[in-house]
Amino acid sequence: MEYNTSKTKLIIPEYGRNIQTLVNHAKTIEDKEYRQAFVEEIVRLVQNMHPQARNVEDYVAKLWSHIYKISGYDLDVDFPENVNLEPIESKRPKMIPYPVGSVRFRHYGRNVQEMIKKAAQMEDEEKRNEFLQIIAAYMKMAYKSWNQPVVSDESIIRDLKELVGDQIEIDDNLSLDSSFAYRKRRRSDDRDNRENRGSGDRRDNYRKNDRRTGGHKGTPNHRRRK
Repeated sequence: MEYNTSKTKLIIPEYGRNIQTLVNHAKTIEDKEYRQAFVEEIVRLVQNMHPQARNVEDYVAKLWSHIYKISGYDLDVDFPENVNLEPIESKRPKMIPYPVGSVRFRHYGRNVQEMIKKAAQMEDEEKRNEFLQIIAAYMKMAYKSWNQPVVSDESIIRDLKELVGDQIEIDDNLSLDSSFAYRKRRRSDDRDNRENRGSGDRRDNYRKNDRRTGGHKGTPNHRRRK
């Protein structure tokens, strides 16, 4: 009995070992015309194995390129014109570089430092202060997530000053909870306004229906008189 571990490695495992065996056999066929027909039959066989992928763009061309890869890029047949015969390995995307640079406070994250840099570039002082207040409120939330559940605003402002340095002047009386409460209140007000507009539209529709029908169904106007 022969185990799979003792067999040759599968080039494309999702096609199975039988397809790889057929492709390797096609390489041994000396008659080019018969070899061409044999490989075309392999492509049709793979299509029948994966019928759900037939709507994929250039699916047949991809099958030909996969067959070519399984053969070890050594298959003497006539490929369709739209088949790319370059090794698939050469198309792999370049590795994304790992971000470099130190993070002063890891529990706040790198994005906080990037936001502080953007805040330092703002010319409008009012917008810059609002942006810094949001950053500080986020820092407080992040601190609670990774450290103690309770932290004072003074500690957050002290860390913010250390991150900012001499770029921006930070107000010692900056209130962090008020910024979250303000945004929460704004969201609640917006939700109430939408609900009020929706209920107002429903009342208008009811009034229009009343004028057309002469009253709601079930009122004395709709009752059959004896």
